[in-house]
Amino acid sequence: MQILAVIIPLLGIAGLIFAGSIFRRILRQSGGEDEVASIADQIHKGAMVFMRRELLLIAAFAVVVGGLLFWKDPYESLAFFLGAIASSFAGFVGMYTATKANVRTTVAARNEGPASALKTAFSGGSIMGLTVASMGLLGVGGLFVFFGGTEKDIHIIHGFAMGGSLVAIFFRVGGGIFTKAADVGADLVGKVESGIPEDDPRNPGVIADNVGDNVGDVAGMGSDLFESYCNAMIATMAIAATIAVDGDALALLGGNRPALMFLPLALAGLGILCSVAGIRLVERSANLDPAKALRVGTMGAAALFIILAAAVVPLLGVSFAVWLCVLAGSAGGILIGLSTEFYTGGGPMRGIAKSGVTGVATVMIRGVATGLQSVAIPLLVIGGVILAASFLGGLYGVGIAAVGMLATIGVTMSIDAYGPVADNAGGIAEMSGMGKEVREITDSLDEVGNTTAAIGKGFAIGAASLAALAIIAAFVNVVRVNNEGFVLLLSDPQVLTGIFLGGLCPFLVASITMNAVGNAAQEMIEEIRRQFREIPGLLEGDGKPDSNRCIDIATNAAIKRMFLPAAIAIFAPVLIGFLIGPEALGGALIGALLAGVLLALMMANSGGAWDNAKKYVEQGNYGGKNSEAHKACVVGDTVGDPFKDTSGPSMNILINVMAIVSLVIAPLL
Repeated sequence: MQILAVIIPLLGIAGLIFAGSIFRRILRQSGGEDEVASIADQIHKGAMVFMRRELLLIAAFAVVVGGLLFWKDPYESLAFFLGAIASSFAGFVGMYTATKANVRTTVAARNEGPASALKTAFSGGSIMGLTVASMGLLGVGGLFVFFGGTEKDIHIIHGFAMGGSLVAIFFRVGGGIFTKAADVGADLVGKVESGIPEDDPRNPGVIADNVGDNVGDVAGMGSDLFESYCNAMIATMAIAATIAVDGDALALLGGNRPALMFLPLALAGLGILCSVAGIRLVERSANLDPAKALRVGTMGAAALFIILAAAVVPLLGVSFAVWLCVLAGSAGGILIGLSTEFYTGGGPMRGIAKSGVTGVATVMIRGVATGLQSVAIPLLVIGGVILAASFLGGLYGVGIAAVGMLATIGVTMSIDAYGPVADNAGGIAEMSGMGKEVREITDSLDEVGNTTAAIGKGFAIGAASLAALAIIAAFVNVVRVNNEGFVLLLSDPQVLTGIFLGGLCPFLVASITMNAVGNAAQEMIEEIRRQFREIPGLLEGDGKPDSNRCIDIATNAAIKRMFLPAAIAIFAPVLIGFLIGPEALGGALIGALLAGVLLALMMANSGGAWDNAKKYVEQGNYGGKNSEAHKACVVGDTVGDPFKDTSGPSMNILINVMAIVSLVIAPLL
């Protein structure tokens, strides 16, 4: 098994090499000239400035947390730092390449047409997808080679998950605050007050808005899925390591503990191979409608993975029932994605657009109602996956279902990261004054990107919930090893208290992040208004906006306000566990999981539906651009921005960070 395990980090290295070859191919394409190159350079530099400042602060926080972890186990502390470095590297590479691919997508749309533009935008996103998957395999796989052979040392790998989760909460929360402060400010002053188009070069907030797309939706989403991907593998290993030797569970799963511990890595290794095949499918289908081309890649990779997993599971001597758990997880991810697509791009979204005819209030009411209703199908799916996987493979089956859902993250993340690249390409086309034909191509790519982003958020929520549940199961098993009589009972006052304490954490973090966006947006709005007032000829197109000032406002807001949510996620489990007890902490994890998933789904789908309703009106429906319906939907979109891109996604990170911190401290409780 240890010999087979060496293959996993090698696959990670191969994935990085393949991503590097794609990046070299992108750089060989034209990056534009004169004004086009200048605009792209501003976006790239703005993103890099924010990333550098964020990484410095994350490093300081990581030193404190890693230092505390050192007293528990030096090797676990080392794994923690490796996890933080791996997640940071994936986010940095993804954002760097996205800010190089965006302008090349614009130029490809102008010079070669829609097929070439689609291929370039998707290639830019695929580097993020491959890097996330490769760093996960390299980090978790490498640690498994050294520490995963025995149940005694498997806890060391938990540190890697905690390091990745720490970076994820900063990237997701900080990036979300940055991008939505800029987006809300630019939209309200530019589109609503001044009546100028989106991405108009006269608007001082437009460059910051485009920077934010990369900061929040590339680096932020990448770190989000990276932690769920690694956490699912690590939690499943932990469950396998703590299954009682004399119980029936081990026998039902095949009776081979080393194989059960290795299987999550084997499935992830298969997943990256299938992701490469999916990426190739998209590139070969670039002449099709963009939505069809992306769907071919996603579905093709998932189908290939399920077929190959059916061969690998029995080869490792594991019960075939475990493969059915993989199938349940993959099918669950697809169903959640389809549900998200319906609510954010189907009939409910068109209903919101229609309500714009009667004003802002009806747009807001319909959007909130859509978000509330949209939680039903995903929760039923998640519940069904949990029941099926538990019946087939117990708690281990639930963990494997999460791995099955996330195994093809290489292509899933590629499609999600494609959206911000296409969005930036449209912004560059508008700001540089390219013709209507170019903007139509980039708009068509962006429209598909909005849908893929919404589906990606739904998928991320489903994956995070299953990964968190697997970590909670591992936490219970680890505590039970040290406290034989440990059990979570609803009749226990400590468990009930914990449920309420855990349930308040998502609401508190959502409030903090929403307020952070609101406060930063106020400052951004005042700055944009000031520039329109004080810079001579700016609205007429004769003046030059001070975009750097807007980037500074968004950066400072994100840096200042991302610490408190991170502190709540990391220290709440520690306080509850040590001050009240492991029973209360188990209850807190359950409360946080349920409240977090509900909030995440409601906010993400409301925000996505408001965004697409605005786009639907802009296509000429219900009066088109600058109509009363359009103005009402723009307001809905600005409220939905922090819903779907800041507070909603923060819930995924919150529940996973709380769970992984609990797993790390479990042996001490």
